Formats: sequence, structure tokens, C-alpha cells
Amino acid sequence: MKKLIAWSLGIAVLFTALASPAQQKGAPAPVETRLEARKVIKAADGKETFAAAESARPGDVIEYVATYRNTGKQTVTNLAATLPIPANTEFIPDSASPANAKASTDGAAYADLPLVRKVKRDGKEIEERVPVREYRSLRWQHGALAGEQAVKFTARVRVVDDRSPSEPGNKGGGK
Repeated sequence: MKKLIAWSLGIAVLFTALASPAQQKGAPAPVETRLEARKVIKAADGKETFAAAESARPGDVIEYVATYRNTGKQTVTNLAATLPIPANTEFIPDSASPANAKASTDGAAYADLPLVRKVKRDGKEIEERVPVREYRSLRWQHGALAGEQAVKFTARVRVVDDRSPSEPGNKGGGK
């Protein structure tokens, strides 16, 4: 039986926004953030429904929906939203919305999707795609958010079995 992975909405604390009011330098940005983590359930007919993501098993898909709401009257500028990708999950390509998300393997340097890196093979330097399993966070640069308006950012991850293939009960799902 596959290991049950306890799912914590503690990631809500990690989903951050950086913003500044357009005309008040140094004042705190009046942006409220709400994060919803929901398990994606796909029916035989392909239709999707959602369930609470309090726990998840390897193979389950979790969708994060972060809503940022400007509670003030002034426009907030330089809005950036960052979503860490939890351990034991992998980002699902083409699931980020809006589609302008950038990704990072270290939470510091962000680049356009899909991520690529330079490696040496047979003495030659080549570019290869970074496996999505190595993505550790996503970031969106939204720009301006008008007063009393809201914006949503979504992304999906798949829960992976992080045990090595030699562990009992694992059918090759390791690294």
C-alpha cells in the first residue's frame, strides 16, 4: 500500500507577494492573500471536481489557487507572487495560470519555462531541459493591481513517491 503523505496548508505561509503602493513609498501594501489547496479528482468522462487537500497519496494532483486582493483604494505596483513547490511533489507543465510564470530550482534565480541548463556531454557543452521534478518554486510578475481589485494565480503539482526503488512496496517510483 502506498504511503499516505500528510498534506499541510502551511504552504500558505510560503506563498508570498511582494508589492508596493503606487504613491506611498515605504508604507505596507494593502494586499490580502488567500491560498486554497485542493485535490483534483478526474472522473472517467474527463470532468474534474475538487476535494479538500488535507492528505494526498503519490499520484494525486493538487491545485493551488492564490487570490491576491488589494484592500486599499490606491493601485499597488510591482506585485510579484511566489509559490514554493513542496517536497515530494513535481510541477505539472502548462498548469500555471497566468502562463507568464517563471520557475526556479533554488528559489533565488528565476527563468522562463521550461527551465534549461548547460551540461557537458562527450566534451561538448549542450543545453538540456531541467526535469520538472527539480523545480522548487514559481513566480509571477503581475505589475499593477488596482484598488479594490483581485487577481488569481494557479498551479498544479503531482504528489510523487520519493522512496527509492529498492524500498518494499515501491514499484520504481524513486529518484
